[in-house]
Amino acid sequence: MTPPARPEAPARLLVAGVGNIFLADDAFGPEVLRALAAHPLPPGAKARDFGIRGLDLAYELLDGYDTAVLVDAAPRGHRPGTLSLIEPDPPGTGPAAAPPEAHGMDPAKVLALAAHLGDGPLPRVLVLACEPEIRVRGDEDVMPGLSDPVRRAVEHAVRALHTMVPVLLDDPAATPPLSRPDQSSPPATAALPHLAAGGAQDRRRSAPSCATSPPSTTSPS
Repeated sequence: MTPPARPEAPARLLVAGVGNIFLADDAFGPEVLRALAAHPLPPGAKARDFGIRGLDLAYELLDGYDTAVLVDAAPRGHRPGTLSLIEPDPPGTGPAAAPPEAHGMDPAKVLALAAHLGDGPLPRVLVLACEPEIRVRGDEDVMPGLSDPVRRAVEHAVRALHTMVPVLLDDPAATPPLSRPDQSSPPATAALPHLAAGGAQDRRRSAPSCATSPPSTTSPS
């Protein structure tokens, strides 16, 4: 007699806040995770603020998740407060690939580190990015507090996550809407966010830059 098939394990999803709370709009990711504490995501989704702890995030990505959504501030040339949904290319292995690095929070280097540390495949990674208004450079002083458009975007991001996460838990390969269907298109496959040229070399002192193809976006109202 053939034994009954085992039910498939439910999908697991990580929502990771990324950013420095002392560098103005770079605190977008941590602020969204703080707001999620009052609006929990459904079972199967884990929400955690990683701040600038890149090594912690790299190890977490190896914990068997099907999908990971990084919530981050990333300048992409849109109006401040605009949300973009990006699907990065997986970390490369050629000479142009970002080197693994155990310190700081450049997303490209964090994913390269996770790939270096683990033997299995990484989860599918999406980035929910917010266009910053204030970009603090590495040689500037601490500047806590979000700008007004980015602060308003925190609530929009929470709503977007509550729309996206059930879709991704049901089908990790799905293309989730960013907001209302008429405000989003399939997430662009893009290069990973990299640091701005001439900026500081980790997220302890600098906000990230992005050089990627056009994403799906939701502009602030």
